[in-house]
Amino acid sequence: MSGALTPAPVFSRRRAGVLLHPTALPGNDGKLGQQARRFVDYLADAGITVWQTLPTGPTHSDLSPYQSLSAHAGNPEFVDLSELVYLDLLSTDELARETRGRALEIAAGRFLATTGQQPVTTNQDTWRQFLSDHKAWLDDFALFIAIRDAHGGIPWYEWPMPLRRREPLALEAFRARHRNAIEQVCFEQFVFHLQWQAMRRYARERGVLMFGDIPIFVAHDSADVWAHPDMFKLDAQGQPLVVAGVPPDYFSPDGQHWGNPLYDWQAMAADGYRWWIDRLASQQEKFDLLRIDHFRGLQAFWEIPAADARPVNGHWVAGPADAFLSACFEQLPELPLVAENLGIIGADVEALRQRFNLPGMTVMQFGFDGSATNPHLLHNHKEHDLVYTGTHDNDTTLGWYQSLDERTRDHVNQYLRLTDDSIPRQIIQAALGSVSGLVMIPMQDLLGLDSSARFNTPGTTSNNWIWQLPENYQSLARSDSLRSMVNLYGR
Repeated sequence: MSGALTPAPVFSRRRAGVLLHPTALPGNDGKLGQQARRFVDYLADAGITVWQTLPTGPTHSDLSPYQSLSAHAGNPEFVDLSELVYLDLLSTDELARETRGRALEIAAGRFLATTGQQPVTTNQDTWRQFLSDHKAWLDDFALFIAIRDAHGGIPWYEWPMPLRRREPLALEAFRARHRNAIEQVCFEQFVFHLQWQAMRRYARERGVLMFGDIPIFVAHDSADVWAHPDMFKLDAQGQPLVVAGVPPDYFSPDGQHWGNPLYDWQAMAADGYRWWIDRLASQQEKFDLLRIDHFRGLQAFWEIPAADARPVNGHWVAGPADAFLSACFEQLPELPLVAENLGIIGADVEALRQRFNLPGMTVMQFGFDGSATNPHLLHNHKEHDLVYTGTHDNDTTLGWYQSLDERTRDHVNQYLRLTDDSIPRQIIQAALGSVSGLVMIPMQDLLGLDSSARFNTPGTTSNNWIWQLPENYQSLARSDSLRSMVNLYGR
């Protein structure tokens, strides 16, 4: 789309980054306006040049960004309503008085009422361009959300059969009756796009690059599965035949049953993986760097019978591997991918990653199993990879350290030369001193917070994704102090 930024080369120099999902920014009006700019200013002042988010799509009621209603759409909850006042789409009274949903309806009504009038304003011209550029996914997504809302939010596989099966006459009849609702969804995506691109441009001007995250699988109740059922292993009723998960690992001793429908990779290969290439391209429009979550699923994925709730009863199935990545890079040669290679990773997965020269990940918390060959230990880090103190799935570094048994804590202290009152600062400094070109630090670690600030605990469904950054974060983790650390290690 015209005006969109192209990804910048993240690995052109040593960098430090911060992991913070936009939902954790303070404030109630939305995240992509003043609060995002304030955070970017903080990062720039601290010499931090990468901001990593989790997936930015609209979520289900569980709030998980890894189970989105769309692989392409942005979360309208991120939209800063106060910015709509400046566009004369809302009054200050309406902003203060109306619910978020009603405020967006009012703004959409005012904007859409002017789109057919002359002269065409810059925003109206941009609106038409947006609809054209994103038609491949936006039409299906807007229709999906409108139908879902009209049926009380139930998943698509419980809709009346004509709508579930996308029968053309049923879809046309619905479009005719619910035109305003469909346009409302398009407007919300348009405003998200404008605000995201404005935020990204603001960040780029201050030397801060954006780093996104792509879940390898998509939610069953999503516009993607509804619009492309032939690309997934589903039965005639739209139910998965097999689902995704993982066997027992560090994060979950019993394994995990994610429930995502699995791709029909043979069907995807038949058209050159077009669905995936479109998905990657829409994320490349938003970010300078992209992590593929659960990269190992491209080499082999854990397939669980849909009727079996026990992940241990799954088995490994070969993924599309080289054929898939070759097709992606042929169509998107500048695709800036990072492989999430945590968990059960065999030599075949690492060989795939290395054949395509993709950076991998190490996590400081994973280094202390007693083996000097552990790849997460500092002396085994690689320049091309990323190092994290912890990820969104880990406890905070302070919480992790406090929970260690005495033997492991002694190992950590000896290896990193720590004293108990220096956690997590000394672990952050150790990561900054790594040979790895990019170090990523969760904001909770910069603030020195304990387990109460954990963002997600895999395998659980409560108290996740809700932690909020304190309003006074700038004074709690001073940017001048962070800049000194960042500069000390040439980042």
